[in-house]
Amino acid sequence: MPTPVAPLVDWNRIDTVLLDMDGTLLDLYFDNHFWLHHLPSVYARKNGLPEADARAELVSRFGREQGKLNWYCVDFWSAELDLDIGQIKHEVADLIAPRPGAFEFLQAIVDSGRRAWLVTNAHHKSLSLKLARSPLSQYCERIICSHDFREPKESSAFWPALQAREHFTAENALFIDDSESVLKAAHAFGIGQLLTIAQPDSQRPPREGLSFTMLHHFDDIMPIPSRRSKTA
Repeated sequence: MPTPVAPLVDWNRIDTVLLDMDGTLLDLYFDNHFWLHHLPSVYARKNGLPEADARAELVSRFGREQGKLNWYCVDFWSAELDLDIGQIKHEVADLIAPRPGAFEFLQAIVDSGRRAWLVTNAHHKSLSLKLARSPLSQYCERIICSHDFREPKESSAFWPALQAREHFTAENALFIDDSESVLKAAHAFGIGQLLTIAQPDSQRPPREGLSFTMLHHFDDIMPIPSRRSKTA
């Protein structure tokens, strides 16, 4: 007989589901298109540059801030580039879309009696745009923005600060994120179960060789009812 495959999530140990937004619940295509194509086009026109040169310059500047809170900060890049980044995002906001099965998964978490919390590095201006364009706030009991803690999720300081404010039990939490560096920080803090996303951007191929267990589709981890919901 074939060896049984272990489930990706032990739902009997989970009471809180922490969920990244961009690349986890929402398709990362919007963000990749904005930062790598739309914004370089706008920047090129403003500065009289060939678009390829504008893109190369911006990618280099972005890289210097990667892993820092500034990397995600709309106000920082608006000042750096002398452009209204928040307003320019509205120009391509029609590209904001959920990853397959995301809303169904969120509903299943709620129906199971567990808590769904959105935990994002997105700046408040980006977060507000995406909440206006999707029903995420209907499912998520908490909307947590790392900018409120002055630390990105990659930082070891973020996780104890989050726990001190929200009082969740780390070992009883499932955290899903598309960033390996974020997941490493969460693992070091003691989050109980961790998954990464195989294909954050629907227009790019699935990733390979990641350190954390990959999730291909939310159908693969639909929650079972919690003990709390059974006894309610």
